[in-house]
Amino acid sequence: MARRPLPRILSSSSVSLARSRELARTAADSATDVLHPLITIGRGLRKLAAAGRDRWCATPKERRGPALFLVGSVVLVVALIPYGPLLVLVTVMAAAAWKGHERAPVQTGPAPAETERLQSLYEALVPYFSVPEDPDPLFAHGGEWDRAFGDHEFDATGRLSRLLIHYPAYFPDGEASSRARIEQLLHAKSGRGREYRFDWEEEGNELVMTVLDALPTTIAAQRFVTAPGETVLGFTDEDAAPRTVPVRADDESYDATPVIWRTGPRSTEPHLLVVGQPGSGTTSLLRSVALQALQNGDVLIAEGSGTGEYACLAGRSGVLAVECGVSGALASLEWAAAETERRLVSANRARQAGLPAPEDTRRPLWILLDRPSVLGHLAAADGRVDPQQLLQVPLRHGRAAHVTVVVAEQFDTLDTLSDSVRAHTRARAVLGPASPQEVASVLGAPPHTTPTPEVPPGRGYARLGTGPVMRLQVPATPDPYDDATSEAHRQAVLELLPERAVPLEDCDPDPEPDLHPVPEPAPGPACAPRRDADRDADPVQTPG
Repeated sequence: MARRPLPRILSSSSVSLARSRELARTAADSATDVLHPLITIGRGLRKLAAAGRDRWCATPKERRGPALFLVGSVVLVVALIPYGPLLVLVTVMAAAAWKGHERAPVQTGPAPAETERLQSLYEALVPYFSVPEDPDPLFAHGGEWDRAFGDHEFDATGRLSRLLIHYPAYFPDGEASSRARIEQLLHAKSGRGREYRFDWEEEGNELVMTVLDALPTTIAAQRFVTAPGETVLGFTDEDAAPRTVPVRADDESYDATPVIWRTGPRSTEPHLLVVGQPGSGTTSLLRSVALQALQNGDVLIAEGSGTGEYACLAGRSGVLAVECGVSGALASLEWAAAETERRLVSANRARQAGLPAPEDTRRPLWILLDRPSVLGHLAAADGRVDPQQLLQVPLRHGRAAHVTVVVAEQFDTLDTLSDSVRAHTRARAVLGPASPQEVASVLGAPPHTTPTPEVPPGRGYARLGTGPVMRLQVPATPDPYDDATSEAHRQAVLELLPERAVPLEDCDPDPEPDLHPVPEPAPGPACAPRRDADRDADPVQTPG
């Protein structure tokens, strides 16, 4: 059966309704254009009224009466001024027009270039965060990146500076190899040459990638606010440690987060091992440790490189010896081993007699050994004992005898370190450019950041015992006798040096060591501790 046509009245009315709707829309747009200034002023007046109401509500009740009196006085003065009300009206209209004009909308989402970068990163992560058995994969080719990526930030150059990634629960985030692959991919796709930190939240299946700012290199050697037995190895990130110390840098003072190494009888990491490349700042770290140790202890230095990096400490008060040759180093280390045994025996006898330990056994003794591999090679060529063997007693019993050992070595001769040095140096530091595998081989754990190929001197990582791996920047402590040292750093180191115990003209450039084991004191409760002056005057007690 054929369909009947619609009545003419209905068809004509629909056309007229569409035409009327279009005319009404055109009239509304024209009216909006004509009345736009009035709309802007009205919007501005509404905002000004809302701001005034909020200000009135925020005013305390005891101050509302004086405020009303002040407003009334202003209105009265304006009303009496010629053309005052007109000027006030013009001012209010101008303020309302400025307050009510439409501003450019603020961009809340990423820019097109940033969106493209996020989508590219999402596609690169698909092979690692997806499996064929997943019915609703979070990562899939051609998928939407905003499902997997949360908060994200970009720097001024358009590169990612922070990104939150949600990954599926079946990803093996407990395996170090799986996490390393993801970190390497994010590092490559987000931009090389920067240091990234990766925080894995295994319970919530989240990964936060953050670009770290470079640690400050302007902090020079100075007196740090520390307790006895505490040594500042360097400075790290603000959230890496709960403690700060005041420092001076570039003629200003501020609080920095230090890496504190605690020594003494109650320390769990009584000895330190520093490893780095040539020019990485290992000698500067040992020099900084020596300057801090000289505040309340004695220092014995044996240098294997023979470059005279510790010449500024020779002849200073508290510096027992600075040895660069094999004979002097071996004699000094033999004395250190005998001194450690003497301290143990003296303290044991005092405890058996019910007396406190003698004062000379409680004064800290620091043994700094730089490049023992070179000394060991020279000693082996001369048919002598390896200097590292003489460190066994100070390393094993140094904590009870207030003896601390610091060893510095380079990566290319790291395999020459003895088992005793490796076992007892539980405080570790790695300086200079190094791969994650090299850092993990020294510290016992990989770094939580991506090491950069180029770093300033004194930059690296530190780990105290079984604690976390922290970034480290050693305070600038150069050799003050080096011509390449800046004047500011030279003066900073010279101000920390103790006064000379021996006049410079009386120093023997190559003294013949005369070291012998210290004889044991007579037993009994009447054995009094020797004074520091007596110890310094005794040639048996002071090497060199």
